[in-house]
Formats: sequence, structure tokens, C-alpha cells
Amino acid sequence: MNRIALRLASLALLAVLLLAWEAACRGLGLSALVLPAPSAIAASLWRGLASGYFWPHIRATALELLLGVALGCSVGFVAGVLLAEVKLLRALLMPYVVASQVIPKLALAPLFVLWFGFGITSTVVITALICFFPLLENTMTALAQVQPERLELFRMLGAKRWQTLWRLKLPTGAPGILAGVRVAVVLALVGAVVGEFIGASRGLGALVIASQGTMDTPLMFAVLLLIAALGMLAYQATLLLERWLLLPFTRPS
Repeated sequence: MNRIALRLASLALLAVLLLAWEAACRGLGLSALVLPAPSAIAASLWRGLASGYFWPHIRATALELLLGVALGCSVGFVAGVLLAEVKLLRALLMPYVVASQVIPKLALAPLFVLWFGFGITSTVVITALICFFPLLENTMTALAQVQPERLELFRMLGAKRWQTLWRLKLPTGAPGILAGVRVAVVLALVGAVVGEFIGASRGLGALVIASQGTMDTPLMFAVLLLIAALGMLAYQATLLLERWLLLPFTRPS
């Protein structure tokens, strides 16, 4: 099947699932409090978008996502390069890096709120912390997978350490590093929403908590759809960035 046929088949499957969901809610008489029908969710989504109610929350979460990804990926990349290139530093710091990642971020969120206050700062820190490790790990792995023959060639040519890193290791490891960016972006949205659960009055995560408090289940599902849409847009943007960055390496010489 070609790509268009696959897209059409995927949309057809989605339509069938939504129709079955709608029919089950209507046929079984399920309360909207327990499981709202897709029509009720769509109506709530439309009202929120048309009235402008959702837009400040979407902008807040998008900004936290952007800042958290930029900060976490930058620090993770630099740390990954340093730990990959300096074995002593890797042996010294890696246990602490792993320990910082195995602690659930939801458990750390109240501490960040205490340290950085309510608002965007604590949420960005949580998001950056989640983005940090995928970039660090993928960068270390990608830089270590250079073929020994090519490393030996650079040594024979008298290349300095930074030249080997810049001209060999980074271009060779770019696909693996960018794969870490893709993973980080997906996880970053989780971090932003979790941070908003605890320490924000604005954002899609805060809106989920508000809809839970008012027992407005259709609104909660509508917000979840917005979170999913924002995540898909961020992921597609990452794919476009990856194609652009890797374009010089895919052109025929």
C-alpha cells in the first residue's frame, strides 16, 4: 500500500472507532460523567476554542514545552559530549546522573514549587530535567559508536581531539543524537503537564485539574485531545528539524 492509502486506512479506522464509541455511549446510556460520547467531547472542544478559553492555556503549555526542551536538550547534549570524551568525568558523575533520573518527577515537583515558586519556572525546570537524560544518553552512545578504522585514520592524519569530535564523531553520531531529541520532546510534554498539575494556575495540565474539580469529564477529554495534538505537532516539528540538519549528509556527493 502506498502512503496515501495507508493514511486513508488509518482515518477510516479512527472513524470506525469513534462511531463504535458513540454508539456504545448512546446504546448503553452511559453518563457523560463516566464516559462522554465523542460528540459531547467535540462540542466541549469547539466551545473552548471558539470562546478563546483554551488559547491562554495552550500558549502557556507550549511556552513551557519550548523552554524546557531548549534548556534540557542543550544541557544534556553538552553533558553527553563531556562525559563521552572524558572517561574520568564519566566515572565520577554518571552514578549521580542516573540517581537523579530514577526519582519520579512527580515526587520532585513539590520541591521545585517550594524552591522556584508557582508558575512557569518550576514547570520549565521539571520539563528540562526530563529532557536532559535522553539527550545525554543518546549523545554518549552515538559518539562511542564511531568506527575504529575512521578514528585511527584521523589519528594518523594528526587530527586534534576537538577536530576529531567536530569533523568525525558529531557528524557520524548526528542521527542518534537527533533520535534522543525526538524522545526528549515527547517526554517533555509529560513533564510540562505534570509540572502544571502541581505548581501552575495556567496551562493544559492545570486545566485538567480544574475540569476534574468541576467533574466536567467532556472538558477533561477535550483538554487531553489538545495535549495529544500539541505533542504531535512538537514531534512533527522535530522530524522536520532532523531532516533539515541531516540534509547535508544525505545529499549525493
